[in-house]
Amino acid sequence: MKVIIAEKPSLAKNIANAIDLNMQKKDGYYLGKDYIVTYAFGHLFRLYDIEMYKDDYSVDKKYHWTLDDLPYYPEQFKFGLQRDSGIIKQYKVIRELINRDDCDAIINAGDSDREGEIIVRLIISYALKKNTPIKRLWMPDQTPQTIKQELEKMRDDKEFDNLANEGLARTYVDWLYGINLTRYASIKANTMLRVGRVIAPIVKTIYDRDMAINSFVPRKYYVLSSKEKTNGEFVELVCKKEFKEDEYDKINQLADTYNKLKCVVKKVSNEEKIIPPGKLFSLSKLQGVLGKKYKMSLDESLQIVQDLYEKGYVSYPRTPSQYLAENEKDKFKEIISNFASLGVKIKFKDSKSIFDDSKIESHSALTPTYKIPKKSELSEKENLVYQEIVHRFFAVFSKENLVVSRSTMEIELKDNVELFKIVGDIVINKGWTIFEDNERKDKLLPNLKENDEVNILFKPVKKETTPPKRFTVETLNNFLKNPFKNDLKELEESEEKDDIEEIKAMFEGVELGTEATRTGIIENACKSNYISLKDNTYHLEPLGKYYVETLDKLKVLIPKEKTAELGKSLKMVYRGEIDIDQALKIAENEIDNVFNQDVSFLEIDKPPRIFEVAKEKQLCKCPRCGQIIAITDYGYRCSNSGCSLTLVTDNKLFQAINKKITKTMAKQIFTKGKVEFDDLISKKTGSTYSCTLVADFTQKYVSFKFVFPSKDEKKE
Repeated sequence: MKVIIAEKPSLAKNIANAIDLNMQKKDGYYLGKDYIVTYAFGHLFRLYDIEMYKDDYSVDKKYHWTLDDLPYYPEQFKFGLQRDSGIIKQYKVIRELINRDDCDAIINAGDSDREGEIIVRLIISYALKKNTPIKRLWMPDQTPQTIKQELEKMRDDKEFDNLANEGLARTYVDWLYGINLTRYASIKANTMLRVGRVIAPIVKTIYDRDMAINSFVPRKYYVLSSKEKTNGEFVELVCKKEFKEDEYDKINQLADTYNKLKCVVKKVSNEEKIIPPGKLFSLSKLQGVLGKKYKMSLDESLQIVQDLYEKGYVSYPRTPSQYLAENEKDKFKEIISNFASLGVKIKFKDSKSIFDDSKIESHSALTPTYKIPKKSELSEKENLVYQEIVHRFFAVFSKENLVVSRSTMEIELKDNVELFKIVGDIVINKGWTIFEDNERKDKLLPNLKENDEVNILFKPVKKETTPPKRFTVETLNNFLKNPFKNDLKELEESEEKDDIEEIKAMFEGVELGTEATRTGIIENACKSNYISLKDNTYHLEPLGKYYVETLDKLKVLIPKEKTAELGKSLKMVYRGEIDIDQALKIAENEIDNVFNQDVSFLEIDKPPRIFEVAKEKQLCKCPRCGQIIAITDYGYRCSNSGCSLTLVTDNKLFQAINKKITKTMAKQIFTKGKVEFDDLISKKTGSTYSCTLVADFTQKYVSFKFVFPSKDEKKE
């Protein structure tokens, strides 16, 4: 008799049904002719807390965190069964089953990742009382067909020792960071601060972006632009060079010079181009799309795709890869054939851009399985997520390519003073775009040919720099996969670019968190009120600002470079280059560096409090911290005690210009950062003049500075 230990009850049921639909359901397991299928409830065991290592530890005794215990490095990490009656009961069931006299093999059927590996290994290590062979059931999906196939080719669980070692190393390192630094920071700040190897750099990332946005000062500049008709069509030309705001005379002179030159079409070229579809989805890439299109949080999207996986409709979800394994070609030929038989215009493609073992760590990309659901079998949101996965799959294996006719027109100012390039596409074949919301519109070039003269009239056009964008679900995930690719354009365009850097980062371990853990860590940061997700963009919360600045004072804030080094060491454990103890030593050295800092002289502020504001008293969001600006008897004040940004209605500057701060005006000040007047009367001359009052939000009380229009702007 072989005993299979599944990670969850739902997986146990799927395995039992795949083996034999007539397996008997018992209390805590399924009984068949050759197999017993039992299950855990995820983690049955948890690491000891510091107090549990003490000789006088008692369950009934109350313990208080103290600096005297820190830093604490166990000589040997110990696990204990969680104190839950259901877990204790199920553990006893598993223990009894694997120690049966007729049990001749135990099969580890944890989820196919490092966490699933150690969940079942821990149960076996504590429960098994005899020497029984242990096998590994590794399932890329939960369809009956795959389960049966994988049962036929199980491997010895020892072949996954490196994966288990990496999982344990991660568990121990995260315990060392979490226990030691959370207690240290919380004791020092006299408030709970959850510190972790990954959560702290994630919150710091959002903090840095918010600080950059808040401190951003727009820069005005000029460029030369011409938009005149030639042969009845507008031709827009924009010069590359930028001019400062005080260089208006200089740019006007250049405009006069350019407008005297002849402008002709130097070259027109056409070529057919095949535009490839996006790659298959990894979990984070799918979550980015779902966040952008449907405003789904990471937690919600992961739960939905996990449900689809457990129902057998999609492959293993927590995958970091966007490629398929080369030994899966026959499997995908069959899946493609299933969909093609339903009239879907797809075909198998044996391409290195799809099948590439060198770009896969342990799991292939997220794809549909043999099992195709009826729409009625899925909830509305499950259907949305399934359609995204299946349509990307269709796009990648589309029978037809997206083909465009790409035209490039080069327009030259005489003697190559400046060369302008205009690119246009005409769609010849829609190809894979029929499967995705990626309708490409034709962009037609002006109807001009080589040597045609182009009418021009260059004029200065005023531009203004924009603040950095907030992180979205997509761009934050892209950043965490490679935290050293910090350019926002690169993060947004990652789908279009070569992914070699991202894959290298994954294999080296420099990513912050993993595909399996990242969602939970970000959700914990949200639940802790450090950050929030609003309309698909991440915002720093007042407690998050306090968190980062307090950790920074205490020298607890581990920079992303150090976090990446730790990630690299864990990957070295996976590759067998170092052992668990060596990885732990690297973490201990970093923790020691924190405790060796003298911070006894520091005064730590109290954490901010958020005051409740009645709906009728809410004005708008605070431009500095994002909380509510409340309407008060004396003006307007932020409801966050850690911010308290205030605008008083009896502001002396407004009194001097004979203006009253109304509710509408206050909202404009907080949302736009300025208020404009064109009807002010000079006390000296009695004449009317215009000006803009620009708000300064850096201090507690909002202050203003006058900005008058330049002479040139007056002329305009």
